[in-house]
Amino acid sequence: MKTCLAIDQGTTGTKAYRIGADGRMELVGRRTHRQILPAPGWVEHDAEEILRHIEELIADAGPVNAVTLANQGETVVAWDARTGTPIGPAIVWQDTRTRDVVTRMKDEGLEPEVMARSGLPLDCYFSASRLRWYLDHVPQARDLHAQGWLRLGTSDAFFLDRLCGVFATDITTASRTSLMNLRTGEWDETLCRLFGVPVDCLPAIRPTVGDFGQLRASGVPVRVSVVDQQAALYGHGLQKPGDVKITFGTGAFALALAGTEACLEAGAGILPTVAWQFAGQPAIYALEGGVLTAGAAVNWVEGLGPAFSCADPALLAASSAAEKGVFFLPALQGLGCPWWEREARGSWAGLGLDTRPQDMARAVLEGIAFRSVQLVQAFVSATGQAASRVSVDGGLANNAWFTQFLANCLGMPVHVPEQVDVTAAGLGRFWRESEGLMQADTGDAGWSVVSPRPVGKEARWQGRFDHLTRQAVEWAAKS
Repeated sequence: MKTCLAIDQGTTGTKAYRIGADGRMELVGRRTHRQILPAPGWVEHDAEEILRHIEELIADAGPVNAVTLANQGETVVAWDARTGTPIGPAIVWQDTRTRDVVTRMKDEGLEPEVMARSGLPLDCYFSASRLRWYLDHVPQARDLHAQGWLRLGTSDAFFLDRLCGVFATDITTASRTSLMNLRTGEWDETLCRLFGVPVDCLPAIRPTVGDFGQLRASGVPVRVSVVDQQAALYGHGLQKPGDVKITFGTGAFALALAGTEACLEAGAGILPTVAWQFAGQPAIYALEGGVLTAGAAVNWVEGLGPAFSCADPALLAASSAAEKGVFFLPALQGLGCPWWEREARGSWAGLGLDTRPQDMARAVLEGIAFRSVQLVQAFVSATGQAASRVSVDGGLANNAWFTQFLANCLGMPVHVPEQVDVTAAGLGRFWRESEGLMQADTGDAGWSVVSPRPVGKEARWQGRFDHLTRQAVEWAAKS
């Protein structure tokens, strides 16, 4: 039976699965890489370390018919085209070192032009300003550029270059850089000029499902390369406009399918992006919204001590933190959709002498749920269409208390896959679809449906949380 290797290369680690023609998934292994924090707001990875993990997982998988790869999205690398050696750290999507550059571009009135072409606001979350950072701060980058040997790209392009000798990225990843024209699916010379990123240093843009070369070591073809969030969207099997997927990882990222139109006028702080593209077919678009700290906020509060557990059922079963008037805004790295206010900060409200650690832990989980409701509401505002289905995956999807609270606040069912790693499942579905294997569907994950149990106070709680959010935005504007 045909099999593919699905490699899910994420922010904190890399996982690999063997996936059969029937969709059955077998874990090959997982690796965790270092999170390097050299300065406040700086987040880096060692690209060589991650590449080594990918190569180890490929070796551990044994014979397969194809390889598929999901990537972190906006994380960037700069390297020497001759040797493939990185000339600096991989700068992670969470990194805010280019905040001043982005602010200056906003002050110069460049944001409307950037949004009209890329669909994205000016924010250091996207790749362009960090790609330029290498040229501004790494002398070797300038030297290599002068000699014609500099390569700049997102992490997928680096991995593909080293693994296959193919300098390419896919259209979903390119759409997250602020350098691709969303209408044409090509690098935009005006955007590259505004950000100061040389077009000739960027990889070729290819469809998500197609040809990305062959592994140097084995000749096995790489058939899929895609952003992890888009892979998860496909793994959920969502096909109708209005279907929403929320992945709870380091951040919480929601995608709503939008069809074959680019939706550049979405507004309401919602970002148009590419969902996927099969070779020879039109691109499918989506709308995206993000909470910049979700799992990262959970890790932070749990780091305060054992009493702050977000996973202990006995602690979580007690009354809601919102019921006690305790709220937490998970803006530890600023606010994403729909405000895109990087200067906003996490904040507590309602703390008193009777507030216990378990109240604070629950407030963090509830705050992530309240922010997720804001994302869904922003989709509805942008499209005028109610969400038809909400599906969730990622670490917090395993927390039954959290998914129930989220369903309660949304006032609609939340669909949770039995197969938790929906990103890898999406990679498998892309490959199976391209190979004509989707009719053999016996191994696909089933779903559990969490129905809402309204307690009659969710709207009031959401209103208080929304007020806390507005206060954070106003404070940031004055700072």
